[in-house]
Amino acid sequence: MFGSKKFGFGLMRLPSLDPQNAGNIDIEQVKKMVDLFMEKGFTYFDTAWMYCGFNSENAAKTALVDRYPRDSFTLATKLHNGFFNSFEDRDKVFNEQLAKTGVEYFDFYMLHGIEAGSYPKYEQFDCFNWLKDKKEKGLVKTMGISFHATADLLDEILTKYPYIEFVQLQINYLDWESEWIQSKKCYDVATKHGVPVIVMEPVKGGTLAKVPAEVEELFKQHDASASPASWAMRFAASLPNVKMVLSGMSNLQQMEDNLSYMEDFQPLNEEELAMVHKAAEIINGQIAVPCTGCSYCTEGCPQKIAIPQYFSLYNEEMRETVSKWTVNSSNYRHLTEKFGKAADCIACGQCEEMCPQHLPIIEHLKAVSKHFDR
Repeated sequence: MFGSKKFGFGLMRLPSLDPQNAGNIDIEQVKKMVDLFMEKGFTYFDTAWMYCGFNSENAAKTALVDRYPRDSFTLATKLHNGFFNSFEDRDKVFNEQLAKTGVEYFDFYMLHGIEAGSYPKYEQFDCFNWLKDKKEKGLVKTMGISFHATADLLDEILTKYPYIEFVQLQINYLDWESEWIQSKKCYDVATKHGVPVIVMEPVKGGTLAKVPAEVEELFKQHDASASPASWAMRFAASLPNVKMVLSGMSNLQQMEDNLSYMEDFQPLNEEELAMVHKAAEIINGQIAVPCTGCSYCTEGCPQKIAIPQYFSLYNEEMRETVSKWTVNSSNYRHLTEKFGKAADCIACGQCEEMCPQHLPIIEHLKAVSKHFDR
């Protein structure tokens, strides 16, 4: 089903020709990344309807599908609850995804981002049986779900729908013991049901690629040549029931780094595992807003607020020595020339409904505004 290689190319944070426009994809660099990935024997690609400003599936066609034989790669995509409101809409989205990617079937297909708020809609429109029908017709080879909720709900779903063939979970060493994300608990539920796991956000939106100095030194003492991101990827891939670990790479250098340790993957030993848990303790004590930068929150924001970018700047600011001016302040002002300020938030709540991390975004924006809008 998954092949022997545990590393998948997540087409969510592709290189962009415009840092302020994720949809303006640097397709030539993506082609180089795809070529290197395939050259090293990796074949799994993961996209979705709204990734990269709704252009990720198109990029998959241009960089991958149009350039490689269909049987040489596996392609995964998803149906998100925010983009259908009728039984007919499900097929409309699915058929357009086939057209956008240029394939006749999907190797893997998921009901996307299931959580407590969206699950009733997937039930209302009978999406689980709809997906089962797609498989029976040969339009989907392997069917699953991507999941952002509690272990109890996952247990309920896997019990009710035993034909689900895999579950995609957010797993990283920072969230492993989190009572909110419940990475470990959800992993254990999937394992109990005999359902294999695909890992998303192993580097937590880049958070674990740029770690605090204390953590970086901890890692370097063990292996000076290993990147911070490598420890996060290896943690996820070391779990026995994990069959694939996705990485959303935004440049060729990140691809090269991931391939350097995933091509001949070695699981973490006990000493290394204890080290990454220590790293988690240190990092969790320093993060102000645990945002992964997925940008689900921004698509429908009426004020066009650059929420993930502001949270990233705010997190960096909280690690800095407090002063009257920092580069983060300058970057914030530059972003507000194109996007709404944090202070422009009208508390409509659509962002919080879309957030897979279940963050209190409105309150966090107030903190960002208090710090930068002065």
